[in-house]
Amino acid sequence: MLYSNTQGLGANLVVLHGWGFNSELFNALINDYKDQYRITKIDLPGHGRSANIDGGLDEWCDEIIKILPKNTILLGWSLGGLLAIKIASKITISRLILIASTPSFIQTNSWEFGIDANNFEKFSSALQLNLSKGLERFTSLQTKDKSKLEALNKAIEQYPATAQALNQGLEILFNTNLKNQFRKLAIPIEVMLGKYDTLVPVKISHWYHQNNIKTYVLDAGHLPFLHQDFALPPILKVKYNSNYT
Repeated sequence: MLYSNTQGLGANLVVLHGWGFNSELFNALINDYKDQYRITKIDLPGHGRSANIDGGLDEWCDEIIKILPKNTILLGWSLGGLLAIKIASKITISRLILIASTPSFIQTNSWEFGIDANNFEKFSSALQLNLSKGLERFTSLQTKDKSKLEALNKAIEQYPATAQALNQGLEILFNTNLKNQFRKLAIPIEVMLGKYDTLVPVKISHWYHQNNIKTYVLDAGHLPFLHQDFALPPILKVKYNSNYT
């Protein structure tokens, strides 16, 4: 069974975190928007307070789908974005928001918008040596807001991911290519990228634009919602009247 928690009033918004983290990552965002949206945060399988789930991408997504309200807005960060794309290809959702995410994380001869496979393996191996400390170092490079860092680091230490879940997550990140499924989605989609992201190269914004996806590039790294000027994109507003850049 997966852990979930719902707060707020309004349209349903479900948020999915990334590899090694847990849903506490979104606490500040939930606090900012719970007066506008009914927000459900979910710990991915084997992460935080959720039990392990055998299998891979499909099995993880099927468990998440059991929790989702009908026609929800689905927001996914990093690995959570990859899962969100897969979920959107399986069931009907109203909108999709990807934050620092991509349909394919690994660079290949036919996909220049990913991270080099060797670099990815080095990065993930270094993190797994001491996950809590590795993630804390990683987040410290993403924001200078000490209060956010303290809260996030506490959550990382309190709710660690299991070894099984970490291996499954890496397998999903390393081997999943959802470009074709992504192109077939017939729902509103918006993407938020970090200009200094080392895991999702900002040049993928060109590919998103070519596929008519509204894309925002923020002055941030891989965790743009920790940036002091972060705001959810206009897709969640009644009108597109923002100067958000």
